[in-house]
Amino acid sequence: MTYRGRIKNGVVILDRPVSLPDGSEVEVRPVDLVPPPRPSGPIPSLYERYKDFIGIAEGLPADLAENHDHYIHGAPKHSP
Repeated sequence: MTYRGRIKNGVVILDRPVSLPDGSEVEVRPVDLVPPPRPSGPIPSLYERYKDFIGIAEGLPADLAENHDHYIHGAPKHSP
């Protein structure tokens, strides 16, 4: 169940009265009412965002792309 409210003088004030037992754990999460502004200009491609990381890993197995589940999780290797 979700309850909505506002902060007033540092205290959460719920929009509707709620009867919760003392000691009840609650989670308070701010709700963004205004979406964040979108970046102006074109959105960079994946290549542009990650180009600084391309080719920096060394010493990896030649079959890592095909057998990543084997190397990460111990699954059986794929046969060629």
